[in-house]
Amino acid sequence: MTTSSAPDDANESIGRLAELIGGDPMAGLDTDMKAVLDMLAQLDERPLERLTPAEARQQAGMNDAVAALMARAGTVPEDDAVAAEDVMVSGGDGEVPARLYRPSGLRERLNPLILFFHGGGFVTGDLDSHDWSARALARRTGAIVLSVGYRLAPEHGFPAAHDDAWAAWNWLSRQAHRLGGDPRQVAVAGEDAGANLAAYVAVLARDQGGHQPVHQALIHPMADTDLSRPSYGEALRARPIGLAGMRWRLRHLLADGVPEDEPRLQLARRTDLAGLAPASIVLAGIDPLRSEGEALAAALHQAGVPVNCWSYDGVTQGFFGLGLIVTKALFAQADIAGALTQAFAAAPGR
Repeated sequence: MTTSSAPDDANESIGRLAELIGGDPMAGLDTDMKAVLDMLAQLDERPLERLTPAEARQQAGMNDAVAALMARAGTVPEDDAVAAEDVMVSGGDGEVPARLYRPSGLRERLNPLILFFHGGGFVTGDLDSHDWSARALARRTGAIVLSVGYRLAPEHGFPAAHDDAWAAWNWLSRQAHRLGGDPRQVAVAGEDAGANLAAYVAVLARDQGGHQPVHQALIHPMADTDLSRPSYGEALRARPIGLAGMRWRLRHLLADGVPEDEPRLQLARRTDLAGLAPASIVLAGIDPLRSEGEALAAALHQAGVPVNCWSYDGVTQGFFGLGLIVTKALFAQADIAGALTQAFAAAPGR
């Protein structure tokens, strides 16, 4: 059973009322985030809902805006001492592209591993768009990071990305020793859609009875399909992603409409989260996903899963990898890296 268009109209009306009460959400941007979004506008970034998926994938993104700001300032980023190699890994229907990040100082074997899934709402995003996020995780934790280029909608509808995520988890489990990693020290991480995939892997790993990730690092996760949650109204016209952009993503992901009950997408509503790996959740204050991230944190806590949840005011969805410009991204990276480092230190066999 699917929803109709009537709830969308109601959600937008509620959102307009929230704007009248609370004001323009973009007025709360911090200086760093505003600089990135202003540059993104100069690069002719257009709202997702006005584009086809192909057009959306071709237009400038946050990392392009940061690169342009640094070029304008004549700033050259320092070498992060993280080597990257493009590889192919098992997906749900054949191989998918991936990128392996190796920070300096690795041991010959038994290094911690992070399986990372990029963001983009299941429709956009790739290995390049979230390269800085994966690099930051590798550099700050000293872990080997495998970033997976899972299949995107609408060319590959739900649950193709989830199938790829689970296949990549199994591939990494089999290849851990060959890569110099320790299969007992593997964490999952991701941003928005990628965070949903990371949490899905944690759930399925528990259900399958095999080894589980030692930690879930969930950055502004997509954890529900309910567009009436408070932050959707508060961020009705937020950039780069507001209510219309999230509706656009779900429309392309789910060709038959949004189901009333799909546990893989509606993580925040689940009551069977007990026994999952501990989680750390990072949220952006100006983001329609904020409320469902808060609800997921509450559901995990209710289920007895150790969870940290940090919310950063003044930043938007997609901020995590922008540490070259956005100071709060550095704070978020430090929080996530600290949680992952503790999880690796406490893993069996250490």
